[in-house]
Parts: sequence; C-alpha cells; structure tokens
Amino acid sequence: VDESELLTVPDGWKEPAFTREDNPKGLLEESSFATLFPKYREAYLKECWPLVQKALDEHYVNATLDLIEGSMTVTTTKKTFDPYAIIRARDLIKLLARSVPFEQAVRILQDDIACDIIKIGSLVRKRDTFIKRRGRLLGPKGSTLKALELLTNCYIMVQGNTVSALGPFSGLKEVRKVVLDTMKNIHPIYNIKTLMIKRELSKDPELRSQSWERFLPKFKRKNLKKRKEPKKKNTKKEYTPFPPPQPESQVDKELASGEYFLKERQKKRKRVEEIKAKQADAIKKRQEERNKAFIPPKEKPVVKTKKGN
Repeated sequence: VDESELLTVPDGWKEPAFTREDNPKGLLEESSFATLFPKYREAYLKECWPLVQKALDEHYVNATLDLIEGSMTVTTTKKTFDPYAIIRARDLIKLLARSVPFEQAVRILQDDIACDIIKIGSLVRKRDTFIKRRGRLLGPKGSTLKALELLTNCYIMVQGNTVSALGPFSGLKEVRKVVLDTMKNIHPIYNIKTLMIKRELSKDPELRSQSWERFLPKFKRKNLKKRKEPKKKNTKKEYTPFPPPQPESQVDKELASGEYFLKERQKKRKRVEEIKAKQADAIKKRQEERNKAFIPPKEKPVVKTKKGN
C-alpha cells in the first residue's frame, strides 16, 4: 500500500460516536461551569431555556438559569458518561451569552463542531478605528461576513468586542486568521480570494499532496506613505577648534578693488554707469521677448498626393 494513501483520511469518514459502552462506570467527580450574561439577553434566555435544558438532558447535564445574579450554570450528574459533554455544555452557555441564537448554539453538542470566541476589543487603540474595521469585517449589508461563512462552513456572529464562530476545526482556524488580519488593517477580501482558490484546488485529487504556494496570490501593500524629506536639511559641520574667518567689511572690499582711493565724483560716476548698464541689459531682454511674437513658425513641407484615375 502506498504511504500517501495511509496518511490521507478517506472521504466521508467519521469518527465513531462516544457511547455508554466506552465509559460504563461514569464520572468520579462532579464538574460545573458558570458564565454571566448581559441584561439585554435575559428575555431571550428565559424564553429558550426549556429547549436548552432538553438538549443538555440528552447528555445527562443539568442547566440552571439565575436571573437575579444574571448567570448560567451547567453541572454533570451521576448518569453523565461522556467526560467532554460538560466542556460542550460550557461552550453552549458561552455562545448564548454572546448573542448567538439557540438554533445555532445547540450545534456545539455535535462531535464534529467546535467554537471559537475571538476577543477583538483590545486589538485596536482608537474606538473610531475599531468600529470602522469591525464594519469592514461585516461588509455592505453583511455580504463579506456571508462570503466568509460560505467558504469556511462556519456560523459567525460579530457582537460588541467579540466575534463568535461555530463550525468545523479547519474553518475556525481560517475565521480567526481573517478576523485578526482585519483588525491589523488587512482587508478581508484578500483572505477571501485566497480561500476561494484553496477551495478550488482541494477539489483536484492530484494537487492534494503538492504545495499550493505557486497558485496563491501574493498581495503587496501599495498605500505605504513615504516620509517626506525636508527642503532644508540641517547637516552638522565637522568640529574645528579654530574660529571662522572674520567677514570682510565694506572698506576692505573697496580697498581690494581700488575704489577706496577714487574721489567722490568718480565713485558717483561709476555707480551711474553700472545702473545704466543694467538698464540697457533689461531693455534688450524685453525687446527680445516682444520680437518672439513676430517670428513666423516653421511650416511643414507640403506632400503632394497622387490622384487616382
């Protein structure tokens, strides 16, 4: 027999159910779990509590509802034979406290169904940012959440600061990844695209034992803002123990050019000549700008076309 066939689980295989024959003597100790629920859930829990008790009685687990204290308690009995039944009962009351309807929450008592309550309240600092990202997880009219439910085969409930998920183990793993990535500002559509590709690839029996990395898309962040560089960069000069040279005064400049020894009339004449030279340059430039409008543009050569007979 090929080793790869031994490692794969056959399609449609289910683990046999845990029966009384597996544990005929029952449990040695009594176990119990309790959880608080918010005030707004009181009316609904009071209405559906008989159904909760009926569902747990099948597994020989007692359930009590304390409306004064605002708590739900589940306890094992002498007839309880499944040791994991109390854990499933604990998850059931947790889901009911997190606004999951009874019709969905009761599925946790099945062997192939598990639940995951993801706390998202402390993942984002600003409240406004948290509300935006939580809304992004829901999508317009709940479309993103519905797509995620269809791809993972899980029931997802976004309520307050938590996300409750109910379904198979493989689906819960994907749901947790999508929820945490959304809170890290990664849009859920990228993960949904990846899940869609994985779903199609899993249908091909030849690709089961191969790596799917080459088929999965690799998304890069495009909206990363680069830090703007300042216009004036302050660069530190090298330290020198000597002071900087003293700037030249106006008298020093005149001595260097020889203007200092000229008479007052000669100095005045020189300044007037400099002003006239500047004016002449300005007039010349202005005249050139005006003449540009009278220069004719270069015409394209005319190409003669042959007329057809």
